[in-house]
Amino acid sequence: MQFPESWLRALVNPPLSTDELCHLLTMAGLEVEENRPASADFSSVVVARVLSVEKHPDADKLKLCKVDTGEHGVLQIVCGAPNVAADMVVPCALVGAKLPGIEIKKAKVRGIESFGMLCSARELGLSDDHGGLLPLPVDAPIGQNIRAYLGLDDNLITLKLTPNRADCLSLVGIAREVAALTGAPLTLPQATPVAASIQDTRAIVLDAPAVCPRYCGRIVRGVNAKAPTPEWMKRRIERCGVRSISALVDVTNYVMLELGQPLHAFDDAELQGAIHVRLPRPGEQLLLLNEQTVTPTADTALIADEARALALAGIMGGEHSGINDATTDLFLECAFFAPEAIAGKARALGFSSDASYRYERGVDFELQRSAIERATQLILDICGGQPGPVVEAAEPAHLPLRAPVRLRMSRAAKVIGIGLAHDQIEKLVAGLGFPYERKADELVVTPPSHRFDIAIEEDLIEEIARLHGYDNIPAPPPTARVEMMPLPEARRTPMQARRLLAERGYHEVVNYSFVEAAWEADFAANAAPIRLANPIASQMGVMRSSLIGGLVGALVGNLKRQAERVRLFELGRCFLPEAAMADGTGHRQPLRIAALAAGPALSEQWGAPTRNADFYDVKGDLEALFAPRNLRFERVNHPALHPGRAATVLLDGVTLGVIGEIHPRWHQKYELTAPAVVFEVDLAALLAAPLPAYREASRFPAVTRDIALVLPQQCAVQELQDALRAAAPAYVREIRLFDVYQGKGIAPESKSLAFRVVMQDTQKTLADDDADTAVAQLLQVATERFGAVLRG
Repeated sequence: MQFPESWLRALVNPPLSTDELCHLLTMAGLEVEENRPASADFSSVVVARVLSVEKHPDADKLKLCKVDTGEHGVLQIVCGAPNVAADMVVPCALVGAKLPGIEIKKAKVRGIESFGMLCSARELGLSDDHGGLLPLPVDAPIGQNIRAYLGLDDNLITLKLTPNRADCLSLVGIAREVAALTGAPLTLPQATPVAASIQDTRAIVLDAPAVCPRYCGRIVRGVNAKAPTPEWMKRRIERCGVRSISALVDVTNYVMLELGQPLHAFDDAELQGAIHVRLPRPGEQLLLLNEQTVTPTADTALIADEARALALAGIMGGEHSGINDATTDLFLECAFFAPEAIAGKARALGFSSDASYRYERGVDFELQRSAIERATQLILDICGGQPGPVVEAAEPAHLPLRAPVRLRMSRAAKVIGIGLAHDQIEKLVAGLGFPYERKADELVVTPPSHRFDIAIEEDLIEEIARLHGYDNIPAPPPTARVEMMPLPEARRTPMQARRLLAERGYHEVVNYSFVEAAWEADFAANAAPIRLANPIASQMGVMRSSLIGGLVGALVGNLKRQAERVRLFELGRCFLPEAAMADGTGHRQPLRIAALAAGPALSEQWGAPTRNADFYDVKGDLEALFAPRNLRFERVNHPALHPGRAATVLLDGVTLGVIGEIHPRWHQKYELTAPAVVFEVDLAALLAAPLPAYREASRFPAVTRDIALVLPQQCAVQELQDALRAAAPAYVREIRLFDVYQGKGIAPESKSLAFRVVMQDTQKTLADDDADTAVAQLLQVATERFGAVLRG
């Protein structure tokens, strides 16, 4: 909610500076997100009248002007603006004036002296319009400082309101808060009932009273739709971030900003019969003011006449019934719509409006008649016309109930944690303007119609804490027995896991748990992800079941920013449907850790040739994470990964996750410029680090033997290694693959695998016979189970 400070101070003017006022609002729960000047800083600019305009003798596009600046006299100014004309009133920067980015000096322009500059809105920093001079009203006081005349010494304050404070989406609501906080007198705008001068009315029928329990309407005939909006009104709504359109539209926006009640004006000549608030008919469509044609859902209410739909109730008006410059008769509506009936409707259609933003948070349900009277008076003052009587249709049974709330003052003091006297609490409640009745230690408070957020005792306690001031509540250090939390040696912390990956050159990313449905389909083959009922964005509509999609999305963003070598990891929760639960409402939420590498394996250097990171680089990083435990890898088909370069990760026979290169089809779809390799494993297994176990160090030398085996292409190295380790004697310490060869001398359907066997005993020096016996046992297993042949 953005508003000018001057408008707020016209309603309530406490003896506080701008900064003090902003701090007060923030500490009362109305966070001030921004406070900035209403205009750029400039000086020595006055209101001036152009007395005469003559052609410059030496330039076709320049004009020689005589300008009356009041007490500064008549000045000669050379001007090149296309719209300069005699008797025009414009801003004039005097010699010595400082404008944004420029200082005005006496100068000669094509041989003619110029004693100032006539200004456009852009040169004053008021807007981007530089098509000509900024015209001012002809009755503007000549010689007055332009900052004072346009009220530019103002500040624009933006509040970051929480959803429960819909009452502060108006100047009156904010002023009401400031008055309660400071005790300053509150001056509210008067909404005096306007007497009807004609008896024309239009019937109103509430066909959906649960959606709209109150609707007020009034006909106003003979308005001048072309009447200009007064400068004071235009200035106020524009400084609230609302564009000025026409006087009639500006009045409805002004009342919405002032009172918090949205209104809408229909061209009465376009209406037929009674006004209905109803639900849509099957297939019914409506062209909105934003030129979007929509098909409302069955629970989206419409404003309609006897012939067609006119507007989306509480959201936006229709194009065909809106007012324009030719409008002479209008039907002014002012209604209350139930918040639950409006919430999410505009967002589902892909847009938002000021009206829907307020209605879905809650509008004062007793404000409609006052608001329509206020708007009527402004329309008559600006556009003229003859008003008819206000017609009101209401269903009191569907209006919100304001049940009294019991406040125990002793409990309020206890919850807040400070000693507040009962009289002090009563004074704070009275300052809010809430009707109440005191009964000994209790206050029975009736929440007003504009405060939807007051429903239970804790709400009133919060109000007391806000008004007392959060910064006035002391924060003593806690006093308690402190014990050291156990730090089990057999378990790592997530931070240790993060540090291990960071030490290997990876950077942590934190992605949303809400992802695109396409990511779930591509990287997890998840056709039925958990969908969000109310997503924050259309591309974030489902819960992730894998971290891979988020890492690929982050990789794409880095590649677009010319990052050549990318190393990313994420530790986060995934969300899987719990198929095992009978009612289908539960969800598993495992914590996982995933990493991705793309681009060169090493940073650019002279010591090693450049090559891209591959499966084995990332496999090595994963094994380092789990060291000293040994992981197993088995071939797997995974929707996210290359069919020939993917493996499942196992530890002690339990599947932990997957590792592999991103599938070529996703490389093409997501425009990845280099192969990307990822792994994703359960975090719990990584954090469960075993205790170190003592192992006797041998004092005897190790014996090494290398064996090269020719095996069928389809033979899996992991299975072979498992078999060799199982058959090896106890003194075989390591069996490590160090070479894979395919080529000359090896049949096309075969491959050569070379293993290094390291043997060492703790009790004796191994003889050649011991080493030969161990190698023979390994060769026997490889030959009998895998069809291996010792390579000559």
